[in-house]
Amino acid sequence: MTEEQTEAPQAPESTTTVIVAAVANLGIAVAKAVAGVISGSSAMLSEAAHSVADTVTEVLLLTALKRSEKPADEEHPLGYGAERYLWAMFAAVATFVGGAVFSVYDGIHTLVHGEELGDPLVSYIVLAVSFLLEGYSLRTGIKQVRGEAARLKAPVRYYLRHTPDTAVKAVVLEDSAALVGLLLAAGGLLGGQLTGSGVWDGIASILIGVLLVYVAWELGRSNAKLLIGRPLPERMRSAVREELLSVPHIIDVLELTTLLQGPREILIAAKIDFRDVSTAEEIEWACEEAEEQLRERFPAIRRVYLDPTPGLYQTRPAAPSR
Repeated sequence: MTEEQTEAPQAPESTTTVIVAAVANLGIAVAKAVAGVISGSSAMLSEAAHSVADTVTEVLLLTALKRSEKPADEEHPLGYGAERYLWAMFAAVATFVGGAVFSVYDGIHTLVHGEELGDPLVSYIVLAVSFLLEGYSLRTGIKQVRGEAARLKAPVRYYLRHTPDTAVKAVVLEDSAALVGLLLAAGGLLGGQLTGSGVWDGIASILIGVLLVYVAWELGRSNAKLLIGRPLPERMRSAVREELLSVPHIIDVLELTTLLQGPREILIAAKIDFRDVSTAEEIEWACEEAEEQLRERFPAIRRVYLDPTPGLYQTRPAAPSR
């Protein structure tokens, strides 16, 4: 990513994207459940479970956005930014348990025991309306992603793959999966209507479950990396090192540690070799200048810790004799 590409969108925009998705999924879940009961379609019931899981996911993401914005305090001196990824991880688990497991189970149950097909008309209507609502929600998420990608001069797919704003990533992935799931459910209904067999509906339900497993895995993996501790991209680490070396009195960066603590929170820690002839005051002001330059160039940097350290080939001076 480019130098500023770890800076996330503003929180209100992410919150709006998640709220739009949550409201859409809640209404869709109820409609799909009613249609599933009327038509007897396991694929529709699986889609209802899919939408319920997505709604729970969005509630968890809203919790993540709210809690991660709390300021640092005495017990959490580095802030609450990482809490966003913890709740987003819970959201991935909810997608897996609430949607994927139910869908696969319901599909297998249909294949083994069969099902009585009812009137699919209501289901077709619900699927069509759901497609429009999910499409609108996806459009909101993609609009935000495109705007950020354009601002950072990065390809949309690259930005979506590497962004630390996993809330928006979750909405885009889940809404994309929802649209594919709706097409699968429609295919299952149509297959059952043409053949009179519930096999097609059961297969569609299993495929919806597999799709949700993929979404849950992708979101879980992204958040796990950030929870464990993901560094800045190599290109940005090089830029940070270059910026430090441009400060007077700094002659080498012996060790550089970077950490993404949140979409807009980056921590920088480095062992610095200063000129041996620099005074203590000059070293202090060099540290201040380095921090100012880093924050000016990379606005997402929130914490900078510099440790004056002897160079690799320097030797410890002899202790004064007593």
